[in-house]
Amino acid sequence: MELIDQNALHDSSELFTLNPSLSCQVDEGKVGGHKTTGFDFRILGYGAAMPPRCTGDCMNPVSETVLKRLERLHESVVRVIRGKAEIVDALIAALLARGHVLLEDVPGVGKTTLAQALARSLDLDFHRIQFTSDTLPSDIIGISVYRQDTGEFEFMQGPLISNVVLADEINRAAPRTQSALLEAMSEHSVTVEKTRHRLIEPFFVVATQNPVESTGTYPLPESQLDRFLMRLSMGYPGRAEERELLRASGAEPELEQLEPVIDAGEVIEMQNLVPEVHVSGVLLDYLLEVVEATRAHASLALGVSTRGCLAWQRSAQALALVRGRAFVLPDDLQDTAETVLAHRLLHADPLVGDGWERSRSERAMIRAIIESIPVPR
Repeated sequence: MELIDQNALHDSSELFTLNPSLSCQVDEGKVGGHKTTGFDFRILGYGAAMPPRCTGDCMNPVSETVLKRLERLHESVVRVIRGKAEIVDALIAALLARGHVLLEDVPGVGKTTLAQALARSLDLDFHRIQFTSDTLPSDIIGISVYRQDTGEFEFMQGPLISNVVLADEINRAAPRTQSALLEAMSEHSVTVEKTRHRLIEPFFVVATQNPVESTGTYPLPESQLDRFLMRLSMGYPGRAEERELLRASGAEPELEQLEPVIDAGEVIEMQNLVPEVHVSGVLLDYLLEVVEATRAHASLALGVSTRGCLAWQRSAQALALVRGRAFVLPDDLQDTAETVLAHRLLHADPLVGDGWERSRSERAMIRAIIESIPVPR
């Protein structure tokens, strides 16, 4: 499932197709349906604004098979989650980037429904864990049970041993249980009775939390937040979408009708394509300039770490693939900046609150930094 060769770029005024539904006029600076004003193809690593003939991998379109898979997956999820196409694309990108997602928003906006819609669209094992204050690590990992008939201990796996895990209201779990989950997320394995059990691939965790309520919750510390590739916030639906939901009496009927459109092998094949997505040296310098700005910011005690830097690059590559391209544009980095970087910051002011107030402050800080640094042209 590799990038296919393409020799169609003969003249910069011609239309070239990266996706059957996303054509672009090169001299107008539109790529993949995403306008980049004054876009210069030198950011892709070429010496001219646009080579007369380009056959390099970075300009090859993604294969038709992969595009159709991504289109099927996107259309399946947006049948239920209306008006949130960008959030759906970000969630799919996190899956392809082999990361995990924290959905943080007020109650009732569809966090759990979004995770369930994605899970139902994938032909993968799925488990939902409803966290409470008395949820134990063994409740999610599993336990070893002594079998009298064999005289041996047998591992009875918990709901965490699955392809897709919905960790609902993760901030209601005690720190010990949170640590057990986050260890599995980073190591892709669990340890029970000194025996290590590998998790099945692909392994994708979608955790949800309500940042408004603080009673009976245990906020995730920065070191554990850093394990999430993205932190997404859905927001309220638009008026038209909410009206559709009212007419349909909610999203549950369509959610129940969803059928799997992609299997485990296809997901893994697409995950293997993400590192092949080209990132030019100019864009890497831009990425590093933004990261260094967070580290030098007067209002921050800690900026983005090296892990966060790598996560941002990987997320941009995955989003470019979701958008039907085999190369990264500045748009991909800018569109993933808030979701990947904001939750990795540590405020210098101890008076900055937790929850919703802190999340909004972190997002605003990343937006300000992005706006202050010139985009490569």
